[in-house]
Amino acid sequence: MAHVTYRIVEHDGGWAYQFGGTYSETFASHDAAKAAAVRAAREQKVPDQTAAIEYETANGQWVTESADGHDRPSTEVED
Repeated sequence: MAHVTYRIVEHDGGWAYQFGGTYSETFASHDAAKAAAVRAAREQKVPDQTAAIEYETANGQWVTESADGHDRPSTEVED
């Protein structure tokens, strides 16, 4: 199972939550950014329907796979 950790960081004159190299929108306070990160972490855990997905590989080949809507990551928020 995948694991997602959102980190609260200073960003663009305010606060944001970050995962990998991606930042959320900027919030005026640390508390607001943390509340948004907690909401995002909860939403990541909600199961969805199993669906077929299609994507193109780097070499131009199209692939069709089944995405299990119940295969959700574990999540956490760090200050």
